[in-house]
Amino acid sequence: MSEVEAAGDNVNNEESNPPENKTENKNEEEQLEPPKEMKAVVLAGFGGLKSVKVMKKSQPSVGEGEILIRVKACGLNFLDVMVRQGVIDSPPKTPFILGFECAGEVESVGEGVTDVKVGDRVAALTEYKAWAEFVSVPAKYVYTLPQGMEFQNAASLLMNYVVAYILVFDIGNIRSGQSVLVHSAGGGVGQAVSQLCKTVSDVTLIGTASKHKHESIKDSFTHLLDHGVDYVQEIKKLSPEGVDIVLDCLYGDDANKGYNLLKPLGRYILYGTSSIVTGETKSFFSFAKSWWQVDKINPMKLFDENRSVSGFQLRHLLYQQGAHDYVRGVVNKVFKMWEDGHIKPVVDSTWAFEDVPEAMQKLHDRKNVGKIILDPSMEPKPKPKLQTKGSKDKEKDKDGKVAGETAAGESTDAEKEKEGDSSAPSSAN
Repeated sequence: MSEVEAAGDNVNNEESNPPENKTENKNEEEQLEPPKEMKAVVLAGFGGLKSVKVMKKSQPSVGEGEILIRVKACGLNFLDVMVRQGVIDSPPKTPFILGFECAGEVESVGEGVTDVKVGDRVAALTEYKAWAEFVSVPAKYVYTLPQGMEFQNAASLLMNYVVAYILVFDIGNIRSGQSVLVHSAGGGVGQAVSQLCKTVSDVTLIGTASKHKHESIKDSFTHLLDHGVDYVQEIKKLSPEGVDIVLDCLYGDDANKGYNLLKPLGRYILYGTSSIVTGETKSFFSFAKSWWQVDKINPMKLFDENRSVSGFQLRHLLYQQGAHDYVRGVVNKVFKMWEDGHIKPVVDSTWAFEDVPEAMQKLHDRKNVGKIILDPSMEPKPKPKLQTKGSKDKEKDKDGKVAGETAAGESTDAEKEKEGDSSAPSSAN
């Protein structure tokens, strides 16, 4: 081909595909691929149940050293209630996605991740953002599930049993023949503590819980007491010399009672402060009351009385103090105990994302026995049909039915869902 002919071909190609057309085609392709969205539970502002919303958010991308998880189940913890009220240290700026633990399938892996592959079944401890259809988590906080473990079981085991294992074995150093007092015995951690203590012979386990829970959890404890009565006197009748270990998730006046119940060489361990949560929203009075109720202990008192006081917070240990290798070791031990049949998570109930406020209220009211699970694929409960004002005055059809009642109710629900208002009344169970 001559140079003239080649030049002519180039001109023809440029005319058929001018640069501006190429740019337009590229822009059209980009417009055809909108950003991927996902459903997530978002805290719009610190406060009551109405601040919890189900919203559409952009699906997270996976960065270097991270794992993108398609979430199948999430865990609801009392910590989430405290976050909603804003009674935790250094909370994120609202709005943000709630949740600290989840389980699901690996959707994609970032550069440098070698321990897991797409399709693997995993669980993760996240610093917020777990209550979504997708979450991107640093690989050091992701744990591969044993074969046969369901996602709901994984979400039930992870945080509760890791906390319980550290309390009972690593800090409490429980041994055969000892006695343990645990509060909130019907909750997720309380049930986990019960199962772990039963792996040690001749342990006396004393639990406190609301009276209405006693029948369903009575077989999990040696002695079960009503927290609303004078449980200190009841314990002194059972064991005049006191107990070896106190596991306290309440704080306030229960801290003083727990310390004073210790035997010589006894260990008091604080791992929660749920007593500061009294109503639906934050109360500075409750916080101040809990603080001032606790006696300040001089080290010389510990020296003279041969007692120990400890504290444990998993979030700080994992995210601020960098103990992810230690926590991974505990997770592996917990999963092994599940494989060997020594522990079995207790699931109280499972809820859709849209019903999170109602699930939170149940946890707040201490009506759960075991773990509350969230399922992003679950259909929400039907909303009650609402009658519009004056609907009673509508004309009835020939069968005696009020025309348009159902349509009005359905329209109202659709409008509420469109607004993203998934709140539940404070009296929800």
